[in-house]
Amino acid sequence: MPTIGIVVVSHSAKIAEGVVDLARQMAPTTTLVAAGGTDDGSVGTSFDKISAALAEASRGGGAVVLCDLGSAILTSETAVDFLDDADKQRVVIADAPLVEGTVAAAVSAETGGDLEAVAAAARTATGVADAHADERDLRGGDAVERSAVLVNASGLHARPAADLVTHASRFQADVTVNGVDAKSLLRIMGLNVGVGSTVAVMATGPDAAAAVDDLITLIEGGFGEKAR
Repeated sequence: MPTIGIVVVSHSAKIAEGVVDLARQMAPTTTLVAAGGTDDGSVGTSFDKISAALAEASRGGGAVVLCDLGSAILTSETAVDFLDDADKQRVVIADAPLVEGTVAAAVSAETGGDLEAVAAAARTATGVADAHADERDLRGGDAVERSAVLVNASGLHARPAADLVTHASRFQADVTVNGVDAKSLLRIMGLNVGVGSTVAVMATGPDAAAAVDDLITLIEGGFGEKAR
């Protein structure tokens, strides 16, 4: 499946690069391109930088653009308008907070999400839309459930949370962790689970048992981090 790239547009080059660095910790193989500042490095936005970033990020299945302030959106919209009609259909400017939206979109792209799914993941970070919009009910059938104790000294912070979502997204089963969608990064990070807490994994549908086993192994192994 063609991959979706992410473009981060900010008035500050340092902010754009920092957000890309953060998202890359959780989505190492996704194309993440920073387009911050003006052509001479001042504060502002650059049509040429954004156009170049779009060209690089959309080489796969398209690109999702995240922006910080209003004029960043305007410059991005202008850059998209200059694309040919076919390429315009492969770019979405997401209405979402820059940091949270970029991280959510990057993890969705890393797990194979298409253009619509990646843009939707970014929008879950708005805090305006229905807070439960991306939740899902477990499908019918016998549920598989197991629990494990979190051993990570820093709790279920961003990197292990992204690791958990990446693993959960590999399965067809509907999976929840402590009652929230295991395939939603923001829901998992919002659990604020600390070291020593019990984590309950439940799944229904195809490969439910395999999904639960995989996540329990991941949790018990401390996500590859040093245990407390």
